[in-house]
Amino acid sequence: MLQGLPPILDAGVTALILGSFPSPASLAAAHYYAHRQNQFWRLLGVLLEEPLPEVDYVEKQRLLLRHHIGVWDVYQQCLRQGALDAAIQSPAANDFLRLRNEAPGLRRVCFNGQTAGKFAGWFQQQGHRHST
Repeated sequence: MLQGLPPILDAGVTALILGSFPSPASLAAAHYYAHRQNQFWRLLGVLLEEPLPEVDYVEKQRLLLRHHIGVWDVYQQCLRQGALDAAIQSPAANDFLRLRNEAPGLRRVCFNGQTAGKFAGWFQQQGHRHST
């Protein structure tokens, strides 16, 4: 079983971006969206007007949290060959109930892809607005 990454999260988070499960490059680097061709940090940097692509991972996390944005994945572990969501087998979801204590101000959940978006209904039942 592959193990996912810990969330980028603190008590000030009001928006959470959820992916499916880290890519092999992200698992190897131990940070989200680590593959050199992934546009996540570049696009988010433009939106936040922050130099996210140019800073190290610790600074990326600090800047996201300063903007009250968290990042996590829907699956904590799974079996998978390669990086495609379609190859995910035997997934186990993360414990999202912990968000009530760890991010009490969370209001919006954004899903980065269709696999993560399958959890939209659960988050809506918990009172969170969502975007895909």
